[in-house]
Amino acid sequence: MLEAPVPVLQVDGLKKHFPVRKGLLRRTVGYVYAVDDVSFTIGPGETLGLVGESGCGKTTVGRAILRLIEPTAGVLRLEGRDITHLGRAELRPFRKRMQIIFQDPFSSLNPRMRVGDIVAEPLKIHGHSSRQVRRDRVAELFDRVGLRIAQMDNYPHQFSGGQRQRIGVARALALNPKLIVCDEPVSALDVSIQAQVINLLMDLQRDLQLSYLFISHNLAVVEHISHRIAVMYLGRVVEYTDKTTLFTRPLHPYTEALLAAVPVPDPAIKRAKRVVQGDVPSPLKPPAGCHFHTRCPYAEARCRVETPALREVEPGHHVACHLR
Repeated sequence: MLEAPVPVLQVDGLKKHFPVRKGLLRRTVGYVYAVDDVSFTIGPGETLGLVGESGCGKTTVGRAILRLIEPTAGVLRLEGRDITHLGRAELRPFRKRMQIIFQDPFSSLNPRMRVGDIVAEPLKIHGHSSRQVRRDRVAELFDRVGLRIAQMDNYPHQFSGGQRQRIGVARALALNPKLIVCDEPVSALDVSIQAQVINLLMDLQRDLQLSYLFISHNLAVVEHISHRIAVMYLGRVVEYTDKTTLFTRPLHPYTEALLAAVPVPDPAIKRAKRVVQGDVPSPLKPPAGCHFHTRCPYAEARCRVETPALREVEPGHHVACHLR
């Protein structure tokens, strides 16, 4: 019997609470519960889409996984190795295995550096070979992401938004990572350019066996690129399954509302609108019990006091809801 492959990334009970300080003495008066007990895995060559409204904690999850911000609690395993509490020097070799593509393709590039030097910077930091070897590697990366080698000596302002994001992709690939966190990498681009970048990411995944955590609020993009999808609401994962099941048979009321809000590009198709009432509660003072109960049309008394666990209600389909 073949053993299951070790997940590239395993996240268990991840939490990130930001302290709120006030007064002259900067005393802590509360916490922003940005991420509150998130768990999932990403396998080799797999894309996990992470979706939800703005402010639900998606980006914080991505940055905590990369240890760009320190988690408050939880366990992070990269290719089976616990990296949660590794010191700066111990973590350094693992940083080569996980990279990030940022949302804004302009502000994430140093405007005073030539783009060839930007892509070569990770190689230089990690002590890779001579300047000529680094330049050859950058030329190879430029060709792979669809940029001309002659553009290596240009500055970021000389490129379009789509080209700048390709530079960001090339930089993320420089150290041959296994996991890339894509933090809304196409949200700042035109629709036609979005398709080009998404197809590039999928081609790279196929050729290099990359794993992606793809963070987005665009359900159409997530459906196209992802294998499985996790839906977040106010710092928690409320539904987690493969993309076909999520889009055809969602079980959580919040997921149902998200899918109902997606416009249908056919005026002949009529469907009932499901408008979620109320505003998203503040992560500074999240509601007790199920965080969604203040806006859920099916909420019961139990939902207001008891936090639903994320449990497997069907094979491979996890839902955090008392009604399922």
